[in-house]
Amino acid sequence: MTDLAVKYLDDVIAIANATSPVILDIYHSSFNVQHKDDLTPVTDADVAADKFIVDALSRLTPDIPILSEESGEIAFDQRKHWQSYWLVDPLDGTREFIKRNGEFTINIALIENGVAILGVIQQPVTGVCYYAARGAGAFKSENGSAPVPLSVRSKPADSLIIAGSRSHWDTSLDAFLEKIGSHELIRLGSSLKSCLVAEGEADIYLKRGPTSEWDTAAAQVIVEEAQGAIVTLDMQPLRYNTKESLLNPHFMVIGDTRFPWRDFL
Repeated sequence: MTDLAVKYLDDVIAIANATSPVILDIYHSSFNVQHKDDLTPVTDADVAADKFIVDALSRLTPDIPILSEESGEIAFDQRKHWQSYWLVDPLDGTREFIKRNGEFTINIALIENGVAILGVIQQPVTGVCYYAARGAGAFKSENGSAPVPLSVRSKPADSLIIAGSRSHWDTSLDAFLEKIGSHELIRLGSSLKSCLVAEGEADIYLKRGPTSEWDTAAAQVIVEEAQGAIVTLDMQPLRYNTKESLLNPHFMVIGDTRFPWRDFL
């Protein structure tokens, strides 16, 4: 069990919960949509949530640096010296926010020596919160209800449930689905796809295509504490802050780690 993760878990859950109204106030009104240099959208809610979370984490842990999607680039020459840091996606699933389908989340993770040790994922529209601390299990709570432990499911003998992106479908996945055979496909936005695997509602989420480290860090500790894994296509766990680029390699979120998923790639 990691002391830092357990120490700050309740505080981070509270910060994520308090960020929800900031996002929802904008969600239920008119808002501006702009585009970054990579053409990904950013809204008033992304910016407001970023400021709220960064300010709250800065008060909570003044000595722990923060890397957030909306806070600007921090050079690797500076980041590589960080032993611990917060990794934040203040609004994961901006396209879903713009579509107003509710499938967006707040992602906050604590990284220690390249490994995610604390993860909180809050879905503002539903009030559902997924969270985990390394060595202490993974849980789900809805609007402050009693936490329910999360556990991945064993691969069934007949038909798999596949989680897939709602707004970023990659046609190369079609070959994977054909090899897998009988399956149900659930298309969903944001880190909720990984949460489906963590709670045993899906067997795998395969991601080929660009994602950044703040997209996966919170989900990784939640999935791993639910006895699943987030791994590269070479079956290696994702690690954080190990290189100049903050882009992830292609990866899989898997429930039953005993099944040879790589054989179907």
